[in-house]
Amino acid sequence: MVYQYVAYNEEGKVIKGRLSAASEAAAADLLSYAGYEAINLKRFVPFFSWDKLLAQLFPVKLAEIIFSYRNLALLLESGIDIVTSLELLQDQTSNRTLKKVWAEVLSDLRGGNQLSAALGRHPEIFPPAYCRLLGVGEQSGDLETILRQIADYMEKEIDANKKIKSALTYPVITAVVTVVVIGVLVTVVLPTFSTLYNSLGVELPPLVKLLLTVNSKLKSYWVHLLLGVFIAIGSAYIYLRTPEGRYKRDKLLLKLPLVGRVIHLNGLIRCCRSMSLLLKAGLPLTEVMPIVIQSTGNRAMAEALTDVQQGMVKGEGLSQPMAKNKLFLPMMVQMVRVGEETGNLDTTLLAVARSYEAGVEDRTRSLITLIQPTMTIIIGLIIGLIALSLSSAMYSMYGQDF
Repeated sequence: MVYQYVAYNEEGKVIKGRLSAASEAAAADLLSYAGYEAINLKRFVPFFSWDKLLAQLFPVKLAEIIFSYRNLALLLESGIDIVTSLELLQDQTSNRTLKKVWAEVLSDLRGGNQLSAALGRHPEIFPPAYCRLLGVGEQSGDLETILRQIADYMEKEIDANKKIKSALTYPVITAVVTVVVIGVLVTVVLPTFSTLYNSLGVELPPLVKLLLTVNSKLKSYWVHLLLGVFIAIGSAYIYLRTPEGRYKRDKLLLKLPLVGRVIHLNGLIRCCRSMSLLLKAGLPLTEVMPIVIQSTGNRAMAEALTDVQQGMVKGEGLSQPMAKNKLFLPMMVQMVRVGEETGNLDTTLLAVARSYEAGVEDRTRSLITLIQPTMTIIIGLIIGLIALSLSSAMYSMYGQDF
């Protein structure tokens, strides 16, 4: 691996450079042997690399990671050593990106690193929270159990994501179909009827006139409109890449009608399960909170957890700072308080997660049931309104003298 560094040399001058080493520790040793005092040392990631391109072309799916974790647990329980087990996994893997990652993990293991540290070098595939759990499993000698627990947790995460996607897929498809139908009506059907009605001297309904005016403007200024759309999309993309943009986007997602509640509950489920899993593994709460914050995908939720962590450092416990933020629902706060008092915080958090999972399942089912007829009615009303306007103009011809 290639690492980039900033260091002091023996003369006290700041120097920058790159070097190749098997691990970060090995790179630090090389700098020390050369008489350099490292200020900053990190893995070099070029702006463009074949590795990035390979990861984009062949992304690693969560299902493949779950399969690998379960097989690794099975191989280790069978008495096969970790290196041989990973070699077997590498041979079984068809995904090119994951196969390359396993090769790098094997190289790190042969260099003397532990599995948790080797996987931690690929945070885009193996989240830090899972790597920390694996580190606990390595220390306790119960790595197989931890691997299975992580696989179970990831499967529940996949199920939650599928439920949200299933709730959003139908309205998105319906909205696209609606736009296409309206576009065909405005650009093809209405101009034909307009020519016919003008030749007969029939007054067009106001809605038809409006749609025809919009169609005319679009034809005249389509280049400007297209450029404006590209600029708007590009500006929005750049803004959403900023910390403020990501925070506002995630906060807006939590406030969306109907779907926002499902996203909110899924965020709480992920938080509760992560904390429960880490606490059950024996990690102290002071170490659990930074890991949970780092693994939280929603920035608004991460900020709320950061406030909880700060309150916890001040000696307020966990439930008291949670009660100050509306993102943490009353039942969760109450159960956390009970867990703190009884010393079974991991158990109560798991119970909260299971309770919210049942609620999310009911809400998602009701949401899908509600969305389908609603979107069908909306499409029918739009198309029916346009058809009614055209037919009313046609019927008005009977009252005119030709």
